[in-house]
Amino acid sequence: MSGSPHVRVWSPSVSGITEVLHAQFTDHAYPMHTHGTWTLLTVDDGIVKYDLDRHEHGAFRQVVTLLPPDVAHNGCPVTPHGFRKRVLYLDPAQLGEHLIGRAVDRPAFDDAALRRRIDLLHARLAEPGNEFAAEVHLAFVAERLQAHLTRRTPGVAAVHDPLIARRLRDLLDERFVPGVTMREAAGILYAHPTYLVRAFSAAFGIGPHQYLVSRRVDLARRLLREGMPAREVAVEAGFYDQAHLSRHFKRILGFNPGQYGSSALRPGRPSHVTGASGRP
Repeated sequence: MSGSPHVRVWSPSVSGITEVLHAQFTDHAYPMHTHGTWTLLTVDDGIVKYDLDRHEHGAFRQVVTLLPPDVAHNGCPVTPHGFRKRVLYLDPAQLGEHLIGRAVDRPAFDDAALRRRIDLLHARLAEPGNEFAAEVHLAFVAERLQAHLTRRTPGVAAVHDPLIARRLRDLLDERFVPGVTMREAAGILYAHPTYLVRAFSAAFGIGPHQYLVSRRVDLARRLLREGMPAREVAVEAGFYDQAHLSRHFKRILGFNPGQYGSSALRPGRPSHVTGASGRP
């Protein structure tokens, strides 16, 4: 019996990603077709069999699959219950045309660290307001894919550049409310996004996205103490909406903005947050 597919597709506000697809199919078989983008595929359940350049391959949970632009491929489920997959369609410039032949020869990578980064990237893309974090993960994913395709050993290189780290921190301090993309930061500071992230993390012990969110939460606390409603605080502090503010506020402080706002410190009166644990 045929099963109805479950599909979610959207175009994120992240430079370099044209489309995101989350889908579950029971018996659908893709005919031979092409995409004008790099297709970065992870399979969460089941197995997909596909042909690429007249060679048969398989996509399954343990591997990351990268299909190059403008090269025909098909796909069909191997198991009776079908497959569940997530796909990122990447702009061709993310990896470069010169690597297409390498991807045809080797479209799959058994790389747990790459898979974890892709999982984190999907998680950030599914949450509105996390474009900056998604860009950080995308930069690392692209770098690791390029390392595989150029036969270099993927690794995390230490970067000690306190000057560029301070310049990035100054930029984030200046723009933490409206935000700044990693591509913009890279253009302003003349450095690759992954270099910026590694230099910042090495210098300050925190990633640039976490730092930016911390600055926004600090501003939100001040505005809440001043009596501004949480829905207005979210906008003033640079969050996507009140839910976005609440998620990050609670993750960092252990309690939500409503608890904080109703119990915030008043002159001559100690503060108390019901249900909170730890210290602010």
